[in-house]
Amino acid sequence: MRKITIAIDGFSSTGKSTVAKQLADALGYVYVDSGAMYRAVTLYAMENGIISEKGFDKEKLIAALPSIHLRFERNRDSQKAHIFLNGRDVEKDIRNLQVSDFVSPVATIHEVRAKLVAQQQQMGLEKAVVMDGRDIGTVVFPDAELKIFMNASAQERAKRRYQELLQRGEDITYEDVLKNLEERDWVDSTREDSPLRKANGAIEINNSEMGIKDQLNLVLQLAKDRIAGRS
Repeated sequence: MRKITIAIDGFSSTGKSTVAKQLADALGYVYVDSGAMYRAVTLYAMENGIISEKGFDKEKLIAALPSIHLRFERNRDSQKAHIFLNGRDVEKDIRNLQVSDFVSPVATIHEVRAKLVAQQQQMGLEKAVVMDGRDIGTVVFPDAELKIFMNASAQERAKRRYQELLQRGEDITYEDVLKNLEERDWVDSTREDSPLRKANGAIEINNSEMGIKDQLNLVLQLAKDRIAGRS
């Protein structure tokens, strides 16, 4: 059975990571969360005084890039891939709203994108990989055999994200989450370097009213068709 590369792009909180993880498990493929890599760089910047509500030292972050080492490692308890920043498991630390507030500006920096795209492309050399993000089908894997673009209404995405944060014990309001998503949508879609857009040949899926199981069944069938050589 031939192996393919699957690229899943889309707006924040459209369930990209959820369906990508499920799809990778169903196919026995490697899953790579590219968004976690940008979040880890953002966390590094926050922890080292490079970025805060008071300002953002872009040049200092660029200079620090050689000191930022990322890797994915399977967690023994959850059996899920966690991201490590300089040897430390930061999977939980990168998921809060504070990191979300700053990750889009960090992702606009050319040098950051170049470093992470190179790492992502290296991860996909042997195919049999599912990767999700903002520019996977347009920049990282423009020749991927299957490209998917996830979409949903801002209100539905904010509701999902709000419930997720509440379950983690975050003290946050729905209005704050919606504002954060709308701001990230604008930054991601208008940045000069690799803006978020639907890749050529990508299949768009609007999951505003779609359950997780139905979403997986749809994407899994698309993947099976491409693996079998059917368009």
